[in-house]
Amino acid sequence: MRILLVEDDRMIGEAVSVALKDAAYAVDWVQDGPTANRVLEQGEHQAVLLDLGLPKRDGLEVLRRLRQVGNLVPVIVITARDGVDDRIKGLDWGADDYLVKPFEVNELLARLRAIIRRQGGQSAPVLSNGALSLDPATHEARYGSLVVLLSAREFALLHALLLHPGMILTRNELESRIYGWNEEVESNAVDFLIHGVRKKLGADVIKNVRGAGWMVDKPE
Repeated sequence: MRILLVEDDRMIGEAVSVALKDAAYAVDWVQDGPTANRVLEQGEHQAVLLDLGLPKRDGLEVLRRLRQVGNLVPVIVITARDGVDDRIKGLDWGADDYLVKPFEVNELLARLRAIIRRQGGQSAPVLSNGALSLDPATHEARYGSLVVLLSAREFALLHALLLHPGMILTRNELESRIYGWNEEVESNAVDFLIHGVRKKLGADVIKNVRGAGWMVDKPE
């Protein structure tokens, strides 16, 4: 999934970016409020990690403008402001969750997994369409009697498909969920990842819809 990180502290931004990439997320990082709002207008991200103490435009104002235009992308506020009034305002203005600095990266990742599940209409921690299941916490996939560990990008690809079983995702849509702005995408990257997943789980785990894209089966 593609995450927008809005954080002006370079040390925190670099640390969170690395942790997200290690957890198989594509990450785009901006460092001020106006840039965040411009980027969010493009609708490319599945979740936002939003600092409040931003230059040029406060994070709460970024959040207010985001919700005013009807953008419902999930937002986790990450901030050093630990006052009750700030937390109440953030949640009332449309934040989905609130995490006070300093925080454990593992807790941030768990909260991120939870809001992405809710966004996809899932409540269980393990994504499944019945035959295929995927555990976001461990990156393990189960298909029939097979249980395998996926690489970060194999996981990201299968996660994108399994969040919307039965929906065809194009090459561009898959690339946008796997790679961030500054990552080079080779022309056959998606084909290579699909080949890797099929080699581990079987050729029929991901369906190719000729001329359109790829999908996993709907639940029976």
